Parts: sequence; structure tokens; C-alpha cells
Amino acid sequence: MNGFCFEKTQKKDEEKMQKVKNRWLIAASAVGIHISIGSVYAWSNFTNPLIEQFGWSAKQVQLTFSIAILFLGLSAAFLGHFVEKYGPRKAGLLAAAFFGVGIFGSGFAVNMSSLPLLYIFYGVLGGIGLGVGYIAPVSTLVKWFPDRRGLATGLAIMGFGFAAAISSPIMNSLIQSVGTAETFYILGVAYFVVMVASSLYLEKPPADWSPAGFQEKVENGKSMLKQDLSQLKANEAIKTSRFYYLWVMLFINVTCGIAILSAAKPLAQESIGLTATEAAALVGVLGLFNGLGRIGWASISDYIGRTNTYTTFFAIQIVIFAVLPFTTSVILFQVMLAIVYTCYGGGFAAIPAYIGDLFGTKQLGAIHGYILTAWAAAGLAGPMFAAWMKDTTGSYSTSLTFFAGLFIIALIITFFIRKDIKKLQLLSTEEAKSLAS
Repeated sequence: MNGFCFEKTQKKDEEKMQKVKNRWLIAASAVGIHISIGSVYAWSNFTNPLIEQFGWSAKQVQLTFSIAILFLGLSAAFLGHFVEKYGPRKAGLLAAAFFGVGIFGSGFAVNMSSLPLLYIFYGVLGGIGLGVGYIAPVSTLVKWFPDRRGLATGLAIMGFGFAAAISSPIMNSLIQSVGTAETFYILGVAYFVVMVASSLYLEKPPADWSPAGFQEKVENGKSMLKQDLSQLKANEAIKTSRFYYLWVMLFINVTCGIAILSAAKPLAQESIGLTATEAAALVGVLGLFNGLGRIGWASISDYIGRTNTYTTFFAIQIVIFAVLPFTTSVILFQVMLAIVYTCYGGGFAAIPAYIGDLFGTKQLGAIHGYILTAWAAAGLAGPMFAAWMKDTTGSYSTSLTFFAGLFIIALIITFFIRKDIKKLQLLSTEEAKSLAS
């Protein structure tokens, strides 16, 4: 009888083990969501067709994209707790509903010739889908990859960076063949299907789960498990100084990076004399470095540490932004822009793992959502400042010197966060000694 009970218990344990999902397929599902929502970076494909069709100004059409980025940050902040409470699957499905309806409804707005409706569907509803869809899979991946946090989050966020390169030719082809409204209808349905299919596979790992063989490697000293500095709830995290250090670091990196992204084409034309066609081709190629930087820098951060990674970002960009205005070499100019693009993408990809290191994984999605308000603010500040500098001085080059100064501030902040981390480590060591005694 005892033998039968033992076999029954063993069978149940085996069934539980079999139910644990493949973490690499979880990562693939995250990429599926991010490739869908990342298509927002290909918005410029709609700019000229909408201007030509309705006579709207470039500023009016561009505001659609700005509203979407604004609501990305706001929804990530306000719905981060939803992700933690209801899990990644329901959060992913919510994102699919908002984003799918937002894109599909944009077709209705075009058919109605209504700019306000376009703002509501693409900007507000699509933006909410963007925010929830961005944080839902990323916070989950950090928990599935305790051994490779940077790599895991880099994979997903790389999908967001590469999405424009994938979506742009498809959008362009559809607009030319079926028209703008129908393109929105087709894309809305397609993104909804991909996001729903991806979301249905998402799931948190079981409690105390770890990758096969990982614990043995830790015990044998072959692998090192980095302990999180704390396990805080989101409302506790925002009361710490290190939260605001991270916020400002991301804000500066995104402000300067997105300003370069928004002005890369005219900057290349005025600085090194590229033609409009050559500059457009350069922007397309540089977009690949945005995606590569996300997986590259995030993976590197697993080995050199998150703080060292950001220190490296800022030190490199101080030099580049100071030198760029005086660079006349075509090759050197393009190489430096490519490096800036990798740092821009890498800053997004490394931040979720950094949050996990500093605040733990208890409410990582909610904390990540709060941090992403820096993206929303930078998305408005960066391009507007670069455009203002252009209007005021007649050149984009002047703003580059200002951005170099901002990166000096960001670099200084990395030393403040180092001191904060050392204090926490010391406190943790003292607590461990007191418990032992």
C-alpha cells in the first residue's frame, strides 16, 4: 500500500514537472507581442499618405504618434499593478484587445476623415495597448531567466526595436495596393491574432522554480546566483532614491537618443552632405543597430553588471555627442550614429533586469511601468528640443553639445547609484551576521 502511495505521489510530481512550460517558447511569445506593438515605430509610413489624402499638416499627423507614446507611458504606469495581479496572460490579452481595436479603428477614422478619431483610436487606445503589451511579457521573462535576465529581456525588447524594419515594407506595400484605411483594418486583425496567440502561452514560472541544473551549478560553484538587493512592492520602490536615479538615467538616455532618431535624416544631410535618398537609406540601416543594441548590451550586462553597462553607455555618448558636430568624415559620422543607436536600444533592454536586481521581482511589472513614464516624458521632450534648437540656431548640431552635457549628469548619477547599492549590500551583510549569531 505504501509503495502504491509513493508511486502515485511520484507520478503527480512528474505530471507537475511536465506542466512547466518551455521558457524559450515564453521568450518567443514575448517577441511576438513586441514585434506587433513595435510597429508603432513605423508610423511614418502613414504620414505622407494621410497628408496627401486629407491635407492635414505634418504636425497634425505626427501628433498621433506622440499621443501613442504618451499613453504608452501612462498606461504602463497605471496598469503595471494589473499585470502583477492578473498575470501576463490576461495582461497580454488586454493589450491585444486595446492595440487591435486601436489599429483597426484607425481605419474607421480614415474612412470618416476624422483626425480626432484617429487620435482616439491609434493614439489613446493603441497607446494603452502599447504600454500594457510592453511590460507584460518583460516582467515575466525576468522570472523565467534568473540566470540570464539581461539576455531574456533583451530578446523581447529586441523584437520591439526590429519591428519597424519588419513592418515598414509590409505597410508600404499594403498602402499602395489597398489604401490607407484597408491597411489599418488588415494590420489591426493581424496584430490582434499574433498577440492573442502569443499571450495564451505566457505564464509565470511555478514558485521556487529554477532552470534545469541551475541549482546544482550554483551549489557546485560553477554558476553564481546574484541575490536581489531587496524585494519591494511598487509603492515602496518609488520612495527610494535609487528609483529616481534609474528614472533620470533612462530619461536622459531616451531624450538624447530619440532626438537623434527624429532628426537623423536632416542631421546627416547638413553635417556630412548626404543626399535625401542616401540619408533615408542610412536611417533604415541604423534602425538595425537599435535592435542589435537591445540584445547586445542587455546580454553584456549579465556579465559586467547593470551599473557598469550604463556607465559605459554614458561615457561613450559624452564623447560621441561632443565630437559629432565637428565630424566631417562620412564613415566616422555613420559609425558614431550607429553606436548611439545601440546605446539607445540597450538602455531600454537592460532596465527591466536592473529593476529586478535593485527591487526584486515581487512587483517588477508595476515598477517597470512607473519607470517607463520617463520614456513618455522623453518622447515629448527630445524631438521638441531638437526641433526648437534647429529653429533657433538654424542647425541640429548645437543640440548635440547640450546632450553631451546631459550625459555628464547621467554619468554622475551612476556613481550615486553605486553608493546606494554598496549601502544596501553592507546592510544585507550585517543582517545576515546578526541572524547567524
